[in-house]
Amino acid sequence: MPLEAPLAPVTQRVAHLNDRYRHHAAKAVLERALSDPQVGRIAMVSSFGAESVALLHMLSVLDRSVPVLFVDTQMLFEETLAYQLEVSEKLGLTNVQVLRAEAETLSTVDPDGVLHQTDTDACCHLRKVVPMEQALSGFDAWITGRKRFQAGTRAALEFFENEGDKRIKVNPLAHWAPQDVQDYIINNRLPRHPLVAQGYPSIGCAPCTSKVAPGEDPRAGRWRNQDKEECGIHFINGKVVRGPLPQGDMQ
Repeated sequence: MPLEAPLAPVTQRVAHLNDRYRHHAAKAVLERALSDPQVGRIAMVSSFGAESVALLHMLSVLDRSVPVLFVDTQMLFEETLAYQLEVSEKLGLTNVQVLRAEAETLSTVDPDGVLHQTDTDACCHLRKVVPMEQALSGFDAWITGRKRFQAGTRAALEFFENEGDKRIKVNPLAHWAPQDVQDYIINNRLPRHPLVAQGYPSIGCAPCTSKVAPGEDPRAGRWRNQDKEECGIHFINGKVVRGPLPQGDMQ
């Protein structure tokens, strides 16, 4: 059997992929990402949050065996853990991998589980970023459910994104509007996260997620009153970004 040709640099492949699939719909972008040799070995990352079921369903229609990486920070809502099991079973996902921080590391760095009270960045890094980075080291690309409307840091999101020249991030829903997500969930009769009906339109870890009042930004309940928009898994130019990018960095 001949050896596979090495992949071109990430920057080159991202530019090619965005140019090639720029005008494709979300499902077509996902389908191409799963089959285009320029993408390489790929997994989906899902929080099984408020809107996750749309992309998970789309994946299940195309290939239920694709690895789905789910980080259990051990600070999630019980409803999220139950929802993850419910959705995985309903969609027939056969390769959901639950990731957790190493017990020895947790006992050393955050033995009392209160790190989030003093340093949310350090807590996110410990419980989410490190386990995810370790899992993704075996892949050339990963699929996310990020969308442009979700935050200022995502306003210029493309379908294919360069993650620090290491991997490609694929964002099939980048151009979707909030109503697109809701329509997809309704039309496909998908189960909703139980906390959505209780006033949580965006759901993360229990200690750092609060209810959102009518008229508030849907992500206002994430790290409320903190200068923080991302957990740390998603970087721009290798750094966590706290707010909208300067215009020159949006290109």
